[in-house]
Amino acid sequence: MKPELLSEAPQIIRNFLGYLGTVKGKSEKTVEEYYLDLRTFFRYIKFARKLVSDDISFEKISISDVDLALVKTITLTEVFEYMNYLSTVRHNKPSTRSRKVSSLRTFFKYLTNKTNQLTYNPVEELETPKQKSALPKYLTLEQSLDLLTTVEGKFKERDYCILTLFLNCGLRLSELVGLNLNDVRHQSRTLRVLGKGNKERIVYLNDACVSAITDYIRVRPKDGVIDKNALFISQQKKRISPKTVQYLVKKYLAGIDLKGPGYSVHKLRHTAATLMYQHGHVDIRVLKDILGHENLGTTEIYTHLSDEQMEKAANANPLSQVKQRKKN
Repeated sequence: MKPELLSEAPQIIRNFLGYLGTVKGKSEKTVEEYYLDLRTFFRYIKFARKLVSDDISFEKISISDVDLALVKTITLTEVFEYMNYLSTVRHNKPSTRSRKVSSLRTFFKYLTNKTNQLTYNPVEELETPKQKSALPKYLTLEQSLDLLTTVEGKFKERDYCILTLFLNCGLRLSELVGLNLNDVRHQSRTLRVLGKGNKERIVYLNDACVSAITDYIRVRPKDGVIDKNALFISQQKKRISPKTVQYLVKKYLAGIDLKGPGYSVHKLRHTAATLMYQHGHVDIRVLKDILGHENLGTTEIYTHLSDEQMEKAANANPLSQVKQRKKN
């Protein structure tokens, strides 16, 4: 978490963030998201209760003075009003409001059940905003093949390897950029991946992945490399950054006319999961382990059926050819 953010956090929240990082094993990015959610909430409380001057902007409200005495006065009604504020004033989407609900629940549960600083949890009955169950975007098998054929340029072996790992292993962006040379186990054809919350998992490499990694390592820079352990190296001889990977993925997607906000690195993860499920008939529980999901419910969004599968299922019905008989 950025030091400047941590420095403005009150002690009660600092303790909570420490618990998330050390006990729960949450990543630095996740801990920071929790803090930002809590900062928005307590800014609202101070604003709604008129504890700050009217001429100060919302984003300038300090929460450094938030303490247990203030937290004890929070009511469920105020939290409901806060959720309404997020929807009507800040125009947060249901997914964003759901995350903020989760942050509040975790914070108050920590104060009530873990540290016993509260005797009553005011958000225990707080419901999560309903979200549309939209299916994730993904590339078809044909589009995936087209994407791999567009790779060219000075770093073609590196870029091809990156796309291959995304499409075959379903890696997260952070997992891919964090890969080290010794994470590739050539003898066992496996890849050690460090996922969310520093949880380690082993991913098995198919022939395409092994071939792509072998071709890339053959041309991977050796002289002047700053991070000698990193698997993927940037033009500046450093570990490749998430921003660089995002750029190259979008560039190649645009090359097959797939561009815009709907297509990104994460869509390649969706694609890997979908292709394994639809074409490889991979069991949902195995898919869960491959993707590094904690809950099976998270994996189930990838079990959507293709139009072709649904058409085949409809035609397989023994009544599919039956037509109404005309009366004589």
